[in-house]
Amino acid sequence: MNRPTWISYMTLPALLLGTLLVANVASAGDPPAGKIKITKLDDLPQHTYACPGKVSDMIKSAEQVKALAQKVRKDIEADMAKYAVGDASTMQRWHGTLQTIAMLRGDYEDAAARIELVRALEDKEAKKLTSGMTTLSIIAAKSDAKAGASPSAYKQAFRGALAKRVAKLPWDTVQDIVQQSKGRMEFLSDNLIMGMVQAQMDPVTAKTGELSADMAGAVIRMHFMMGEILPLKGELLAVYQEKIDANKTVKTDIWAARNISLATGQKLTPVLMAPWDSGTDTEIFKDRLFVNGSEKPSGKDDDGNGFVDDIHGIAYDYHARRTTGYLFPLGDAADRMSTVMAYTKGLMDLQAVIDSPEATALKKHMASLAPEDVEGFIQDLSLAGNYAHGTHVAGIMVEGNPFARLLIARHTYDYHTIPVARTVEWGTRDGKKCLDTVNYFKQHGVRVVNMSWGEAQKDAEVSLEANGIGASAEERRETARKVFTLQKEGLFQAIKNAPDILFVCAAGNADNDVEFDEDIPSSFDLPNLLVVGAVDQAGDPTSFTSFGRTVQVYANGFEVESYVPGGARMKFSGTSMASPNVANLAGKLLAIDPNLTPAKIVDLIKSGADQATDGSSSYLLMNPKKTIAKLGGTRP
Repeated sequence: MNRPTWISYMTLPALLLGTLLVANVASAGDPPAGKIKITKLDDLPQHTYACPGKVSDMIKSAEQVKALAQKVRKDIEADMAKYAVGDASTMQRWHGTLQTIAMLRGDYEDAAARIELVRALEDKEAKKLTSGMTTLSIIAAKSDAKAGASPSAYKQAFRGALAKRVAKLPWDTVQDIVQQSKGRMEFLSDNLIMGMVQAQMDPVTAKTGELSADMAGAVIRMHFMMGEILPLKGELLAVYQEKIDANKTVKTDIWAARNISLATGQKLTPVLMAPWDSGTDTEIFKDRLFVNGSEKPSGKDDDGNGFVDDIHGIAYDYHARRTTGYLFPLGDAADRMSTVMAYTKGLMDLQAVIDSPEATALKKHMASLAPEDVEGFIQDLSLAGNYAHGTHVAGIMVEGNPFARLLIARHTYDYHTIPVARTVEWGTRDGKKCLDTVNYFKQHGVRVVNMSWGEAQKDAEVSLEANGIGASAEERRETARKVFTLQKEGLFQAIKNAPDILFVCAAGNADNDVEFDEDIPSSFDLPNLLVVGAVDQAGDPTSFTSFGRTVQVYANGFEVESYVPGGARMKFSGTSMASPNVANLAGKLLAIDPNLTPAKIVDLIKSGADQATDGSSSYLLMNPKKTIAKLGGTRP
């Protein structure tokens, strides 16, 4: 598995769609008569578009983009007429793309109507209120006769239109989205977009000669971003800042009052927990580590179990092969890692609107990047994030629990622009990796496993496309199905066959229905698996959290502080952080009562949670104090 659930913060779609304030939330209804019902993403048809040249050249050509947009529009409208899609994320994505195409065509009435359709499908109150604000303000400015007098008059008209909309927004509801939008907009630039296109799209189309539907939609949005949004960057930032300055209050943090810590003096039971993640800095947790007494640091498999030097746990590389080391070896990146980690902190601070020295340094550095320098910088950011991810997760898992012990299970997330090709051979190894890892957990008595990562068939398709494997998009999809089935079955059987272990996993950061997209493991329905969504410090759902029937409880996933390699502490956001908060509670319950079964732990966590609502949706909000109190006389 190669996708940690915080990484969507660093992807190009997240940057662009986050700034445009377009939403994605699911809802289903009965299919209209005569339409084909679609219940999963894989059932939708493939569309591709010829790209004989470079995407980086196409994206600058209004003529080429409009020709592409016309083809994309035709395909989306045909699919909407033929299929009944029970997933509003897909419907919103289609309407969002048609909205951008309408703007490029100058059909502002259609664009505004598409925004209303997107909002009608939205369940998250904050996103319902903010969706399409930028586009609607552009429409207002373009419709203002006075604004046509000069570029400066147009910008002023846009600023005025946006300011009126933003001023009406309830701060308590929308502050996270406004702050994150400002943070993203601050580092977006033509050079950054062009650099990412050159790094991520040009190599793909050079091999395949075509754009996938996802890439075509991204090209259309990026063209609109560069032509219409970025010229208004100053006005956007000014309006966001005015809203922030006018509302100095911050949301009340509910978590400190709900939290509970165990004390070393209590006569409780040590509990073995596994951060199944990108690796963990053992020096930070050296007094709390699982120790395999039959193994020595000899470079050999001393105990004959198939793993070399598994003193504190096991490791796999991103080829899904067994390796050694509890942290990914940085190689020549080690010398620049402290600088890149500071940039990573700056990225997090920008999204949280924290005016830190690291945020200032990041903005300055990104503003100076030439397009050809972007790929290396983004890869370094991804490497740093992956390097820190597992340690950060492990720190959250053991916080306030001196009885927690850690068995490290490292799998390696690929940080390269062109990732490892997910062939059938790779999928076979990855499925076996899951089975072997969980067997290792069972053999050594692990009680709680945290999985802050996710996978989907689309990831396999993208990797095959990036490597130019397959004669057509349909061939790549068929191969990806085989690869994903191997992964899915291996992981599902591994968890199912370990009924005495509680697995806690992150829902994901794609704001999607995990069942429709078939994300794993978050779409699994198993009694020993607890899927976790993310809320902020006040208990409101984050804009990024995924959702669905299998997502059972929500926990803090916003600006959560924990360790990074070396011992420093940083704040990260994502369902990657929400999941170990729930694993932490499970570990405390087992320290108090080691006889608890996974089913009983899930019941305690859910029955102790608070019912909360967001618009028309309800959800369970984790409450550690209430859950632990349900254990009665063994309360700490």
